[in-house]
Amino acid sequence: MSTAREIEEAIRTMPSSERDKLLRHIPALFPELAGDAEWDRIIQDERSRPELSKLLDDTEEQLRRNPNSLPRMKASDFAE
Repeated sequence: MSTAREIEEAIRTMPSSERDKLLRHIPALFPELAGDAEWDRIIQDERSRPELSKLLDDTEEQLRRNPNSLPRMKASDFAE
């Protein structure tokens, strides 16, 4: 198999037990999808990120001056 379409078609033909097993192994096949590991890597990266630092500093200052200046997050904000 050499294309994503061929792989997709092959997955669709697999028995559900095999698809379930594949789903459990996806993080090992695609480490970039393993969210916690990726966040840990980002957090441990000591490179300077001045634009991100400025954004966070500005947001913290805005919240310090006016805690209600940003909208509150709700669980429904994360629903798909």
